[in-house]
Amino acid sequence: MEIKQVTVIGAGTMGNGIAHVFAQSGFDVTLVDVSQEALERAHSTIERNLDRLIKKEKISEEEKQATLERITTSTELTSGVARANLVIEAATENVELKLKIFKSMDEAAPADCLLATNTSSISITQIAAVTKRPEQVIGMHFMNPVPIMKLVEVIRGYATSDATCASIMQLSSQLGKIPVEVNDYPGFVANRILMPMINEAIITLHEGVAGVEEIDTVMKLGMAHPMGPLQLADFIGLDVCLSILKVLQDGLGNPKYAPCPLLVNMVTAGHLGVKSGQGFYLHTPGNKDLVVAPHFQ
Repeated sequence: MEIKQVTVIGAGTMGNGIAHVFAQSGFDVTLVDVSQEALERAHSTIERNLDRLIKKEKISEEEKQATLERITTSTELTSGVARANLVIEAATENVELKLKIFKSMDEAAPADCLLATNTSSISITQIAAVTKRPEQVIGMHFMNPVPIMKLVEVIRGYATSDATCASIMQLSSQLGKIPVEVNDYPGFVANRILMPMINEAIITLHEGVAGVEEIDTVMKLGMAHPMGPLQLADFIGLDVCLSILKVLQDGLGNPKYAPCPLLVNMVTAGHLGVKSGQGFYLHTPGNKDLVVAPHFQ
C-alpha cells in the first residue's frame, strides 16, 4: 500500500515534530489533538522551525508554505483518521491512555491502515493486542527534536507482519531518516541503554561523588557525548525518565533499573527539567546558558 495520507495523534513536542517532517517530505498530514490551543501552538512551532530552516538556507519560502499547506488539524480523532494510510500516536507516555487511543484508532481507521506508536518504552505487543489488526501495529520511535535527529527506532511487536515492518522501514528512509529495526522488549534499544546511564548519573550526584556540572563535563569531554546525562535528562523530561525506568524495572524485574530516590523526589516536587523551567539546571526561554539549579549549587 502506498502511504500518502498520514494522521498524527497528539500535538505536543513529538507530535508536531513528526507532522512537520512528514509534511516537509510531501505527505498530507492531519494533526489531531483534543485541545485546539495545543493544535495552534503546534502550528506556530512548525512555522517557527521552518523559518529557522529558511535562515539556514536549507529550504525556500515556497517550500515552507507548501509544507504548511499540507497540514490540517482536527480535534476529532474519528474524522481525523478516517482517510489515513498511516496513523502515528504521539500522546503522553501513559499506557492506559495509549491503549484507549489505539482502540479508537482501530475502530475508525480504514481496514488497510497501518497503526504506529511513538512510544519510547511501552510494549508494542500490549498495544497491538487491543486492536483487531495486531499484524499492522508497529513502533515508530522518533528522537527529539524530530526535524533534526536522524534515527527512527522501528519496533516489531510479537504479531507485526514482515510487510508492515518493511513498509515502515522504507517510509522512514523516505523521510530522510535512518531506521533501525529492533524487537519488542522493555525499553527497546535506545532507552534500555540510555536510561540506566542517566539513572547512574543521578545516583552519582545523589551520593555526592561529584556535582551536576562535573558529571556532565566528564561525560562530554571524556566520552565525547554532545550533551551530559543530567542535561539530557532535563531535556527529555524527568517525569518521562522516571516513567521509562519504571517500565524497565517492572518489565525486566531487575533491581538495577530501580529509579534513584533523588529522581523520584524531583518529579514529585514538579522539577521536571526544561518543561517546568527547573531540573538539574535552570531553564528560561531564550537563554541557552546552563545554570545549575539552586538545589544543587
